[in-house]
Amino acid sequence: MDRNQLIGIVLILAMLVGYQLLVPKPAPEKQAAQQTQPTKPTTASGVAATDTGAANSAQQTPDSAALTAKFGDFATVATGQARDIVVENNDIKVTFTTQGGRVKEVVLKKYKTFDQKPLVLIDEKSSQTLLELPTNQGKVDLHKLYYQTTAQGGTVSGQAQQLVFRAEVAPGQSVEQVYTIPAEGYVLDYDLKLNGLSNAIGTGDIRFFWQDKMRQYENDLSNNRRAATINYLTADEDFEKLTEGESNQEATVEEPVQWFTIKHKYFLSGFVARNSPLTKANFKALVNPADSSVVKTAIADVTLPIADVKAGKGQYKLFYGPNDFQLLGSVAPEFDQNVYLGYSILKPINKYFFVPVFNFLEKFIANYGLLIIALVVFVKLILTPLTYKSYISMAKMRVLQPELNEMKERVGDDMAKQQSEQMKLYQEVGVSPLSGCVPVLATMPILFSLFMLFPNLIELRQKSFLWANDLSTYDAFITFPTLPFIGSHLSLFTVLMTISSIAYAYYNNQTTPTQPGPVNMKAMSYVFPLMFMFVLNSYPAGLTFYYFVSNVVTIAQQQLIRRFVDEDKIKAVLDENRRKNAAGEGKKPGGFQALLQKQLAAAEEARKQADEAQRRAKSKK
Repeated sequence: MDRNQLIGIVLILAMLVGYQLLVPKPAPEKQAAQQTQPTKPTTASGVAATDTGAANSAQQTPDSAALTAKFGDFATVATGQARDIVVENNDIKVTFTTQGGRVKEVVLKKYKTFDQKPLVLIDEKSSQTLLELPTNQGKVDLHKLYYQTTAQGGTVSGQAQQLVFRAEVAPGQSVEQVYTIPAEGYVLDYDLKLNGLSNAIGTGDIRFFWQDKMRQYENDLSNNRRAATINYLTADEDFEKLTEGESNQEATVEEPVQWFTIKHKYFLSGFVARNSPLTKANFKALVNPADSSVVKTAIADVTLPIADVKAGKGQYKLFYGPNDFQLLGSVAPEFDQNVYLGYSILKPINKYFFVPVFNFLEKFIANYGLLIIALVVFVKLILTPLTYKSYISMAKMRVLQPELNEMKERVGDDMAKQQSEQMKLYQEVGVSPLSGCVPVLATMPILFSLFMLFPNLIELRQKSFLWANDLSTYDAFITFPTLPFIGSHLSLFTVLMTISSIAYAYYNNQTTPTQPGPVNMKAMSYVFPLMFMFVLNSYPAGLTFYYFVSNVVTIAQQQLIRRFVDEDKIKAVLDENRRKNAAGEGKKPGGFQALLQKQLAAAEEARKQADEAQRRAKSKK
């Protein structure tokens, strides 16, 4: 007996003694990838199996003893030949392996990474899974067993294709994993079956562990990390997610979970329970700032009810695909919430207006830059009544400007007095100070909705327009070393948006009278666009292009309205209102205007009383 054989026997004895003292628990996230040999089958422990003659010998080899110690009744399927089966449809290419009967690799055929490489959503290097079954002899990872299948792979067309992976533990006893690949789309049906294994199964549920070292598919790593997270839906249909950002996040969910997704910025890997929900769940999203090859490490550790699997109801769905709002609604309840459409107030605007309009325009306009222009024009046409009302209000203010200037000279710098006299003038001529503000405020939810929508629209991904190669990210027209506030690039669309905003502010200031107050709003109208330039410099080019076009169209729209507005007629109407109010024939103000006038009158009365008290105090002295 040579030295190597002696060392081998000693190690095997040590393993057997250790097993009696402490049943080893597998930790798949720390195990190295197993190497398969094309000419010789391998065991689940990664050691080459003996040849056929040795396997048929009466005595157990050291390997078989170790396998029995580790896998118990399942040792018979702990060795085998790993074989890959590739199945694809028009949208997705999935590689399965008989080692574990699991999904080994997923390629999204219609998408590329930012550097134009195939978009591999998961593979063996980035994604590891564990499917841990409790048995009478300890826990067994079903993804370490070897399965048999008659499937040969190929292209799915016409109707869905089913792949059955079976691990025959003993006659009449087997583990089955059944996958159904659709003729189109990204949803795989997955069934887990335990046939005739009731006596071998221990107490407890099945643990499903999934670790995914998320790859970078977009050009901006920092933006990718902020967007990457884990989303999930509880049994009460409460949508939750780990906090997005560039720090580590973890959540232990005590209530059942219907589904969870590992979410990249524009892509998802998801697991859906079709029957009973997952009883327990722990989710983590970990960031290593020093590792630029990984966006985040997503970890999902969930529990599958074993009662469902025993009853033949271990039915689930796997989703590997784009985070596209139009596709997700049919996958599972609330699954389309993976696409972030803004806060609860803004979400309905995006969900029921902008997304349907955007997808409608897609049918007729192939160029997404032109589509954004069409979207701007469409929105501006809808808002024309509000824009017209706002312009009329500003025209009334311009007509009243000479009287306001005269009033200011008469009153002086007393702001309270100015506001009181101004409200009296508005009341005399029947002008509401809010009539110009309300139309502008009504457009703000639309601007904020788009601010939330555009960064999450996969439709803009890798769509080019003019100098922008990708409307879903910034257009780095000029690059330079990283600078505070602005970063390492300058977006030309953001610069154009800023220039158009300043031009609109200049035009608006020429037609809007100066309002009394401690803050010079005309000056601030030039400052805000410059501030937003730094904020929006790293936002999608599609968003800043929309704002730029919106500013240009708004200026043109107001120039057009101006041609139809006669300020002499407006002055005549105001004079007529003044006459009617003086004669007691005018309409009394109501609502907020009446409340404001009441408050100003009370403030004016309080001011008069204070002045009178001060005068009396001086006279006594």
